[in-house]
Amino acid sequence: MKISEKTFDKVFNLFLFLIAIILIFRKLCTVFLIFFVVFNLFFLKKTKISKSQLPVILLIAAPFLMEILFFGNNDSYALGFKSLEKSISLLFLPLFLIGNYKRIQFFIILKAYCIGTTLIMAFFFVRFIVLYPEHFFKYLNGIHLWEMGYVFSDSIGIHAPALNMHLAFVAFSNLYFLFETSKINYNKWSKIKNLSLFVLSFFFVLYVNTRIALLATLFGFVTVVYFQISKNNSSKIIFKRAILTIVLVGSVLFLFLQKNPYMKEKYSTQIFSNMDKVGKLDEIDHPEIAVYSSFVTRLSIWKSAWELSLKNLPFGVGASDGKLELVKYFKETNQIFLAEYEFPTHNQFLDYLLKFGIFGPIVALFYIGFIAYLGIKTKNAVVLSFFFLFFISNLTDDFLLRFDGIVFSGFWISIFASYWLQQKSNQVGDNIFL
Repeated sequence: MKISEKTFDKVFNLFLFLIAIILIFRKLCTVFLIFFVVFNLFFLKKTKISKSQLPVILLIAAPFLMEILFFGNNDSYALGFKSLEKSISLLFLPLFLIGNYKRIQFFIILKAYCIGTTLIMAFFFVRFIVLYPEHFFKYLNGIHLWEMGYVFSDSIGIHAPALNMHLAFVAFSNLYFLFETSKINYNKWSKIKNLSLFVLSFFFVLYVNTRIALLATLFGFVTVVYFQISKNNSSKIIFKRAILTIVLVGSVLFLFLQKNPYMKEKYSTQIFSNMDKVGKLDEIDHPEIAVYSSFVTRLSIWKSAWELSLKNLPFGVGASDGKLELVKYFKETNQIFLAEYEFPTHNQFLDYLLKFGIFGPIVALFYIGFIAYLGIKTKNAVVLSFFFLFFISNLTDDFLLRFDGIVFSGFWISIFASYWLQQKSNQVGDNIFL
């Protein structure tokens, strides 16, 4: 069966758009990923990989390749295959995206992703109000605000920190497009649309309300503004855009704080409470209430993960056995609270150290650090902000354990790498349309 280049390009980019906007729906996204792989296998001749592109593909596929390398270290091969299944997308995504990098329309896909995700979140927000009015009006009246983001995320079927990682990316990308389109003579309705998308996306970050995502969002805003300043020589334009960003972000944040006073406690006293109880959480009265999401709980987990990792050097306990061995260690060290709730490592570098030994953190650092390299090389604020988002998210969580983190990172790193390769090709005279 033959297909024209034009038709293949359209179908290929349509797949990328659909995968992007349904990343938060694991089962649906899995189906589309399978169709995408089958489509590319069916027209495999369209995929062209040069020797210079191979290192990029291998770097993005590194977490998957490491699981294969250490597969024999698993106690259970069945669980090992299950773990391997989660990360197999890190092989196919860079293979087909880098192999078709000239076809990828980076800014069009990113813009469509931002619009689509923001509208999907608006739909689910309205749905939440209609189907769960008792929860919505409870939060509106300032009751049980600590559960708000998690209950809302659960109504969609995704964990709150994972959802807010996506939303943070959308928020600073929407700010990027707001500034970029302001340079062009768009009509006022287009500008109102972009402004509304930005405000809505930032509101959703605040509503889900996870600390790391909010920090990454604000960093992304600063990065976008900084890049705008560095690109423009007009002090008047710089001043206007800086003031616009401060007013917009400040207004949304101020209005939200008026209805959510819990944020003041969450981002101040709650974070650093009971810091003298690291490794001794059971001495706290009702730790599941007092310190479940506090920093001291993370430190206690990290302390145990570090101790257990040192006992299993140099090659770790195996990809499928990390959490099982950690929970077992909680029990052995009489940390009842941590054992009862079976906390994972909550740090990707420690998680890889525990699973794969000394090679684990090195691979994680190269995988995540490659995003920073792409951001610097492309001189793009969105890519650099994405690096900070994914890096700090993995300091307090372990997103390369989860489908949403694996596919989210593998997909966008492959897109960013394709954009970088397009820039390199342009520099040597290739005619590539973005």
